[in-house]
Amino acid sequence: MNHPTVPYYPPEVWILAAFDPVLIGLALFLGWKADQFGKVVLVAMIALVVSVLVSWVLTGIGVPWPAPIGRELPTFFPVRTGAALIYAIIGYTARRTFAPRA
Repeated sequence: MNHPTVPYYPPEVWILAAFDPVLIGLALFLGWKADQFGKVVLVAMIALVVSVLVSWVLTGIGVPWPAPIGRELPTFFPVRTGAALIYAIIGYTARRTFAPRA
């Protein structure tokens, strides 16, 4: 009986998905701008969608990217989602900690 082969990706590739520059920048920026903690989840979803779309477009035109996305390449949604939420929380917390109070 033939069993399909499941592709193996080393942990380094999974980790690179969490360090997508668009994901980091957008999640931190929007997390900084969020005025309520409940909006952090929305911020994380927005950052995830935008970073996946940008990664997909850049991979499609041949630009090297830390975590490429394509038909044969994985998207690593669990890693990207967790990273987006963590970066959004960091941005939200940094604003509450370091920004001057008006």
